[in-house]
Amino acid sequence: MKILLVEDDQALSEALAASLEEGGLLVEVAATGGEADFLLRTERYDAVVLDLGLPDGDGTRWLSQWRDDDIDLPVLVLTARERWSDKAAGFSAGADDYVTKPFETAEVMFRLRALVRRSHGHAHPVLSAGALSFDTHTGAVTLAGRPVALTAQESRLLSYLMHARERVVSRGELSEHVYDRDHEPDSNVIDVQISRLRRKLGSERIETRRGEGYRLVTPAGEDAP
Repeated sequence: MKILLVEDDQALSEALAASLEEGGLLVEVAATGGEADFLLRTERYDAVVLDLGLPDGDGTRWLSQWRDDDIDLPVLVLTARERWSDKAAGFSAGADDYVTKPFETAEVMFRLRALVRRSHGHAHPVLSAGALSFDTHTGAVTLAGRPVALTAQESRLLSYLMHARERVVSRGELSEHVYDRDHEPDSNVIDVQISRLRRKLGSERIETRRGEGYRLVTPAGEDAP
């Protein structure tokens, strides 16, 4: 999953981005509301972490503008403001959740994963497709109850396919949500990584729709363990 972190404190943004990436998320950083506005209108993200105290305007103003323009991805507000009136303003502008500074990075991670999961219509933290399970909190993957070792990139690919379960996902969509915009792969790289996932999970589990993309499916007759 790809996250846009909007934070003008460079030390904080670097530390938080590093921690979120260690947890399996792909993070891109914007230091101003204007930079974030440009990225949100030109790139695809799964959620935004938004500081309210930005150098070019209050974060609530930017958020309200994005909501007015139908940019509807989940937004987690991250700020030092603790008054209820400030929190109410954030929610009124369109925030989905709120964390105050100082914070535990693990809490930000858990809240982000929950927001992304729910935006895809999943309530439970463990996503399943037959005997295949993906724990959105830990990143652990099991097949018929047995752990499956994946690389970081394979895990991100599988995570996106699990969240979009039963829906056809194009190569372009995978590229936008799973890869950094400065290192977007060609379709052959995605094909290779999908092939590796199939070898580990079973070839029948990821379906190719020619000219459309990929779809995660549950093999016929397979039940959860």
